[in-house]
Amino acid sequence: MSIRPFRDINRRDTKVINVGNVKIGGNNPISVQSMTNTLTSNIKETLNQINNISEVGGDIIRVSCPDEESTNALKEKHRLSPSPLKG
Repeated sequence: MSIRPFRDINRRDTKVINVGNVKIGGNNPISVQSMTNTLTSNIKETLNQINNISEVGGDIIRVSCPDEESTNALKEKHRLSPSPLKG
């Protein structure tokens, strides 16, 4: 029996999925995700923010693609990103 039973977490079994090389679910550790807040079409600033998030421990980085220019820029960012991107 635990000294602090309210801190005991009973996790249910879940299916494991992959986001890039990050495994989510099952007995894998909780992953940290964040989202950029730059204009996606601005490749330099968005990549800078992606690298900063990755350096501080972000596992998955989300990027919005509201228009065709942003979608085309995402292809370049995906190639250069150190972490999996979700658009």
